[in-house]
Amino acid sequence: MLVRLAARLRDRGFQQHVLSLTQRGPRADELEKHNIPFTCLNISSVPQGVVAVPAVVALIKRLNPDVIQGWMYHGNLVGALVHLIASNRRRRRLFWGIRASNMDDARYRGLIKWSVRFSAVPDVIIANSAAGARFHLAMGYRPRRLEIVANGIDVGKFCPDSAMRQATRAELGIDPDACIAIHVARVDPMKDHSTCLAALAAVPKVTGLLVGAGTEDLPLPANVRGLGRREDVARLYAASDIALSTSAFGEGFSNALAEGMSSGLVPVTTDAGDARLIVGDTGTVVSPRDVAALVAGIRKQAELPSAQRRVRGLEARSRIVELYSMEHAVENFTRLYA
Repeated sequence: MLVRLAARLRDRGFQQHVLSLTQRGPRADELEKHNIPFTCLNISSVPQGVVAVPAVVALIKRLNPDVIQGWMYHGNLVGALVHLIASNRRRRRLFWGIRASNMDDARYRGLIKWSVRFSAVPDVIIANSAAGARFHLAMGYRPRRLEIVANGIDVGKFCPDSAMRQATRAELGIDPDACIAIHVARVDPMKDHSTCLAALAAVPKVTGLLVGAGTEDLPLPANVRGLGRREDVARLYAASDIALSTSAFGEGFSNALAEGMSSGLVPVTTDAGDARLIVGDTGTVVSPRDVAALVAGIRKQAELPSAQRRVRGLEARSRIVELYSMEHAVENFTRLYA
């Protein structure tokens, strides 16, 4: 989402510079393809972070930005710190981004605690989901202004494509008439692959595709493939029938769910973050960690005649185009930044 947003805002005349606190990740190449400057600090510990603060302040002084935009907890906190330290603070605006909802307290307690303390510093806090906004307010956030801007989906990239569907299935060696449920998520407790795999194992006539870092190493039932991290996710969506999301907690706005729907897939998802809002009446929403309900949801969609399932998938796509296209998100960020 950050890459897509930065590219679109640049096209509208907003100069961008992206700062990574940690290592150079796979998104750096994408940013540079769009001619968006990128700085990487390679911070891996708190002491390194402290040492890096003067370098970030110097970067702010050199660039003299109108807006500093934090993106998730670490970026929000560092953004607030350098905003308070760097000169010209009065002519600058600080924005924070909330990208999740009910995060795992054991892993994120410290970050949330410090974020609560500094939550009155930014001029605007932008949450990508209503669920995320509610959770952080309940945790003690006291924003001066809170806005909800849902993620934007590239509906031109993620779209039905019958030729791509046939070609991708042929490459994967999957029968043209098979029903494919695709689950796109890195292996992480919040994504709950155990529930996903238990449900897919119970519907052996459905072919499961798991896409995301670490999925290639999971022990899988016979009807499921772990493809690992892929850069051709749009092609894999086009080859599939059901967009599956099984997050147990922490999800704000699921890009994977919305991208699958935009690709014409019927959604089957747990009720995490804003999933119920995204899906509306176009698919199935079940409680997190409820394997039986997830099995029933997958089976219900898989047993539909293929033509009927395609119609439902197009209804799901129409919902994304109408409510969650990238243009909606860009308009909202443009309005706030301007």
